[in-house]
Amino acid sequence: MNFHAVIEKIKKIKRKIPFIQVPCEMIYTARRHGIRAGFDILFFIKPRPLKKMELEPMEEDIYFSIVVPLYNTEQRYLKELIQAAEGQVYQNWELCLVDASDARRQQIEAFCKECGERDGRIRYIPVGENRGISSNTDYGIQQSEGEYIVLCDHDDILLPKALYMIAAAIHESDAQVFYSDEDHLNQYGKHIAPLYKPDWSRDLLYSQMYTCHAFCFKKELYQQAGGFDPEMDGAQDYDLMLRFSEITENIRHIPFVLYSWREAETSTAGGNAEAKPYAHLAGLRALNAHLDRRYGQLAEAVDTEYPFVYRTRFRTLQDRPLVSIIIPMKDHWELTKQCIDSIQKKTTYSNYEILILDNRSEQEETFAWFRSIEEEGKNVRVIPADFEFNWSKLNNYGMQFASGEIYIFLNNDIMVISPDWLDILCENAMREEIGVVGPLLLYEDNTIQHAGIIVGMGGWADHVYKGARISHEGTPFVSPMVCRNVMAVTGACMAVSRQTIQKIGNFDERFIICGSDVELCIRAYANGLNNLYTPDARLYHLESKSRDSYIPEIDFAMSYNCYTPFREQGDPYYNVNLDNRRIMPRESREKLDYQKLKQQLKRKRLTAEEYEMLAGRTESGRGRSL
Repeated sequence: MNFHAVIEKIKKIKRKIPFIQVPCEMIYTARRHGIRAGFDILFFIKPRPLKKMELEPMEEDIYFSIVVPLYNTEQRYLKELIQAAEGQVYQNWELCLVDASDARRQQIEAFCKECGERDGRIRYIPVGENRGISSNTDYGIQQSEGEYIVLCDHDDILLPKALYMIAAAIHESDAQVFYSDEDHLNQYGKHIAPLYKPDWSRDLLYSQMYTCHAFCFKKELYQQAGGFDPEMDGAQDYDLMLRFSEITENIRHIPFVLYSWREAETSTAGGNAEAKPYAHLAGLRALNAHLDRRYGQLAEAVDTEYPFVYRTRFRTLQDRPLVSIIIPMKDHWELTKQCIDSIQKKTTYSNYEILILDNRSEQEETFAWFRSIEEEGKNVRVIPADFEFNWSKLNNYGMQFASGEIYIFLNNDIMVISPDWLDILCENAMREEIGVVGPLLLYEDNTIQHAGIIVGMGGWADHVYKGARISHEGTPFVSPMVCRNVMAVTGACMAVSRQTIQKIGNFDERFIICGSDVELCIRAYANGLNNLYTPDARLYHLESKSRDSYIPEIDFAMSYNCYTPFREQGDPYYNVNLDNRRIMPRESREKLDYQKLKQQLKRKRLTAEEYEMLAGRTESGRGRSL
């Protein structure tokens, strides 16, 4: 008796013996997704019930065209797809079934026409010959009559609230491109593996096609972008989203699961590159074509070890700008020596200077070490900083002595892992649209210490994935092993250009120990810049071995004011469906009501003026400009 036959027998009796259900599903999920994924069931991640929500009456004034390219589609899947369309809460739509089948053409045509006779909104659109998914889909879009296009694969389903939620997003925003959260349908028809996505993140799109499903756009914008490109078959949606991003930044995320992606041997659901190996390569071509249009010769994407994940490199360091690495310290000279030795021995980028800020060291051994490193003359300077410890003031003080075009603010308890860490941080910091850049930091046991900061997590701000092992996982949130935009990164290691500091100002010296790193990142965001986390730069962080964990009350008070929009509404680079009380992404058990969802759909980016008022940043309270 095979594995699946055993499972089926267990399922027949599990209603009588309920406690069997969990181990049964754990075994299946572990077999499909790995052992750790199997244990996620204990934390209510998979399988999962669909969320219920009370909706409001809505004027159905938007006409949607659901465009589905068919190719030898199994009738059971086609039936489910059509039933899902007919089950939509929002009823003003047409379903365009664009058929390029060969082997099953007659059966599919007969079934679609039968459905069309029953419901006139269902249109069967035959394609003369199969010209590939891009051309076939484009043909369907040209034949469609809706103002907005919703794409759906022929074996997937739109969930009942999909069109309603998209219509709500159109009403509440002025966006023309929309994407939602999604989940998978396993072979037993269960909803598993939900993916709760962040709001629009350009750098995440440069790492993977994260927006994926559901995908809706205004037909007029589609025509403006030039439609699907047949050369990008296999990654046609990715290519289209990249081209949309060249026209508009107003791309709206709907934080609700509206689409179920069916797991099958022929599907790339779950990152199965073997199902369509050409799709990964097509995605790389699409990304490089976009980078060439947007950046010219200054950017290029390359493969990574993960399927459907790419690494984008930027050639912004061609003039070899000087980098100033600023390291505050007080005694513990062995720790600082270890840090500097790792920089000097491992770092491939050579044009840097190291500024050690001596904040009232007391030990004679420390002063002896200072003398020895200055005598060596290896681009290291010791700057006396004879004032009370204030992390913000120390780093502002260090910038006064720095000659570099890029600043690296570095704890003295850091050790280099990846030799190109400085190249990667600095090439991104020099991009005009980027504010602050942070790397992947690891504890000594190689678990994650920093993979980006979620503002509002735990009521304040915290490091998502802290304590997790290094692993490429795509549910229920974005993997920590891909580049993505974040609201903030840690001051233990952050890169920012001199130009950015001149634009947004120095660290706020009202903070004493904790919080000004996050505040600087929020200020960069409010000034229209995007902050970036990159796992391609890796370092160890021994975390505060040279300081205690005391945090003064003023830091809490300042943080409370600065974090308020994100404590109340959530971090746009996280997801309101995730429990922000946990550092490991977990689906929240709190029900997302429609009013809260509407607030998310109305939400606009925080402006510099709004933030200045919120944070109480007067001219006297700001850091001095350089």
